[in-house]
Amino acid sequence: MTTPDHHLRADARRNRDRLLTVAHAAFQRDGVSATLDEIARAADVGIGTLYRHFPTREDLIATLVADDLDRVAALADELADAEADDVLERWLNELVDHTVSYRGLAEAVVAAVGDATRFGAACERLHTAGARLVRREQQRGTVRHDVQPDDVIDLANSIAWVTQTAPDPSRSRRLLRISVDGLRPSLATIT
Repeated sequence: MTTPDHHLRADARRNRDRLLTVAHAAFQRDGVSATLDEIARAADVGIGTLYRHFPTREDLIATLVADDLDRVAALADELADAEADDVLERWLNELVDHTVSYRGLAEAVVAAVGDATRFGAACERLHTAGARLVRREQQRGTVRHDVQPDDVIDLANSIAWVTQTAPDPSRSRRLLRISVDGLRPSLATIT
């Protein structure tokens, strides 16, 4: 696990903050597979310092993205109480935007569900909140009953994966619109 920020000496806190700043830029530029050696070098610390703060790549990723994953999960919970017909699409747009911001995160999110790490826990919360939203929309009749909640999240991750190399909001929105239209009940699925 990562070292809690409030237990660090001032110099260690500065190193940790610099590592996070550099890692954030590297992950957004090069994706979550950016090398940890380069991150440590750019932060002007040794690789041992990086590993003291973040024992694994997943710990570093979790520290950077877990709070935002929690925000996206909280949005799903909030939207589950809304009566608008576009709540699922609004949430999926937010999920895709978040995932595209870190190239390679889609694969990491799928792989981390169920892991006993902070990142895995954040991904699990995201999936749980998304599943509640999908089930709520199924009860309202706006999502087909043969759709599994994980299918919907996998669709969003797939769209993020396809559009991550050349993020184009209009393309991801178009692909989401097509997907959401396919999730809606039709006469064929009702009978």
